[in-house]
Amino acid sequence: MTRCNSKRITSILCMLLPYSAFAKSGSVNYSWGADALASMHDYVVTMMLYVQYIIYAVAGVFVIISVFQIYIKMTAGDEGITKQILTLAGACLFIVGATFVFPAFFGYRI
Repeated sequence: MTRCNSKRITSILCMLLPYSAFAKSGSVNYSWGADALASMHDYVVTMMLYVQYIIYAVAGVFVIISVFQIYIKMTAGDEGITKQILTLAGACLFIVGATFVFPAFFGYRI
């Protein structure tokens, strides 16, 4: 069987096989109303708080690793220490900005 024939057979099989997933249409349940929206908001805010704590923990680990890398570079006498220190400072400023300044700017408190 040549390569062209196998492509034709594959394409014909893909066209003939039914799709296993279809979009749901017309089955939306609006009976919960505002109570469901309020409970969803509370759940999302709670999860945002947990995600923020996880981000703080991961950022703390990355800062410790980066500080050790800077220390090793300084003791070895390598170049590029200033760039690495500025990158670390910029990352810390971004974490502070993303968790405190941006929500306050948009008027949202976690």
